[in-house]
Amino acid sequence: MADGGLPGNQPGDRPANQPGVLAVGGLTTVPVLSRLDLVALPVRAALEAWEGASEVGVVEIDPGLADTAALSAAFDLPLEASGNCVVVGGRRDGVARTAACVVRADTRADVNNLVKRRLDVRKASFLSMDQAVTETAMEYGGITPVGLPDGWRLFVDASLLEQAAVVVGSGLRRSKLFLPGPLLAQVPGAEVVEGLGR
Repeated sequence: MADGGLPGNQPGDRPANQPGVLAVGGLTTVPVLSRLDLVALPVRAALEAWEGASEVGVVEIDPGLADTAALSAAFDLPLEASGNCVVVGGRRDGVARTAACVVRADTRADVNNLVKRRLDVRKASFLSMDQAVTETAMEYGGITPVGLPDGWRLFVDASLLEQAAVVVGSGLRRSKLFLPGPLLAQVPGAEVVEGLGR
């Protein structure tokens, strides 16, 4: 396991000023394009097709630390630099509408109001674990905004764009992606939403 432990790094530091090398808390990444074995298959396909992937880093972790609270405690990661990706769905005229919502880890997605209105559904609710895993082909606890299924919408809380670096899932529980906050707005299909996380 590579924890890259460099104590004292400030969020968003870039050792050696290399694209894809980011340090947050006690973790330092390597460029994700050099370690595509650390991401789920749909994430890999999306990264290979996305110009912004050169700015994305990846770090291998203990799968037992995949949950945000555990990872933050183990490596002194600020919650405001962690992006939680939750999957929400609803129906309109019998047709399923699904969105992934990325919010700061110190907030919760406003599912019952803002997300419901943006999806234009009568009721919005979190997808079950089985459905989320099956439809994304990603591991639960590792679902990421990169490489989502076709037809899904992607809502990104605007406040994340202010972060020098944001930690998100990789599609697998054994690694995390780090990317500059502004790059979240350039993830294919991303819709930046003010006040998504409350």
